[in-house]
Amino acid sequence: MAETHNVTEFIFLGLSSNPEVQKVCFVMFLLLYTAIVLGNLLIVLTVMSSRSLGSPMYFFLSYLSFVEICYASTTVPRLISDLLAERKAISLWGCMTQLSFLHFFAGTEIFLLTVMAYDRYVAICKPLSYTTIMNRRVCAFLVGAAWVWGLVHSLAQILLIFRLPFCGPNVIDHYFCDVLPLLKLACSDTVLIGLLIVANGGTLSVISFVVLLASYVVILLHLRTWSSAGRRKALSTCGSHITVVTLFFGPCIFICLRPSTTLSVDKTVAVFYTVITPLLNPVIYSLRNAEVKKAMKRLWVRAMKLEER
Repeated sequence: MAETHNVTEFIFLGLSSNPEVQKVCFVMFLLLYTAIVLGNLLIVLTVMSSRSLGSPMYFFLSYLSFVEICYASTTVPRLISDLLAERKAISLWGCMTQLSFLHFFAGTEIFLLTVMAYDRYVAICKPLSYTTIMNRRVCAFLVGAAWVWGLVHSLAQILLIFRLPFCGPNVIDHYFCDVLPLLKLACSDTVLIGLLIVANGGTLSVISFVVLLASYVVILLHLRTWSSAGRRKALSTCGSHITVVTLFFGPCIFICLRPSTTLSVDKTVAVFYTVITPLLNPVIYSLRNAEVKKAMKRLWVRAMKLEER
C-alpha cells in the first residue's frame, strides 16, 4: 500500500471556485439535503404507521426511501461542508470509504427498483397468486438480497480502484470520490480496469434497466384487457415507478458507459443523481398515489392531536 500510493490525500475542486457562487450553493444544497432527509423519512414513517399501506409495494417503497437517505448522505453533507472550506481535502482512506458506500447504496437501490418492478408484474399479471408469491418471507428475502447485491457491487468496484497506484497529481475535478475521476489520476494503464468497471457497473445498470423496461412492456400488454378504470389505477402506480427508474438509471448509464473520459458535464449529471433524484422520489410517490397521500394526512392529524395533549 505505502509503496504504490505516494498520494495520501485528494483535493476536490468542487462545483465552483467563485466564493459568491459557493455561498449560494451552500444555502441551496443545505435546503435540498434537508428536504431529502425529511421527505424520505416521511415516506418511511407513513408506511410504518399506516395499516392501509401494508402491501409489499409499500414495504419496498419504505426501504427505497431509507436507501435514498443513506445514498444522498454519502456525498451531500461533504459537499455542503466543502462549500465553506478553503481547502477541500479528503484522505485516501476517506476517499475509498466514500466510494465504497456510494456504490453500496447505489447497487442496493438498483436491485430494489428491479424488485419493485417484479412486484408490480406479479400484482397485475398474476393477481390471484399475488399474496402467495409476494408473502412476507419472500419480501424480506428480496430486501436482504438487495443489501447483499449492493455489498457485492461495492466490493467489486473498490477492489478494482484500490489496486491502482496513485503517485502523481491528487486534484479531483469533482465534489466527491468516484470511479472516473480516480481513474484519471492513476499513474498506470487503466484500460483493463476501466473495462472491468464497465462490466461491473455499466453493464449492471443497462441490464437492470432493460429488464425493468421489459417487465413494464409485459404489464402494458396485459392491461389492454382491463377496464378503463382499472387500467388508470394500475398505470398511476406503475407511472410513479417508471418515472423514478428513468431518473435514476438515465444519469447512471450515461456516467458508467464512459470509463475512459471525463466531461465537464459530469458534475452536473452527478448533482442530478446524487441530489435531485433522491429529492424527487418522495414527491413522485406521494403526489401520484392517493393511498400515500391519505396515509400522510392521517399521520399529520395524529401528530397534531399528540401535540395538543
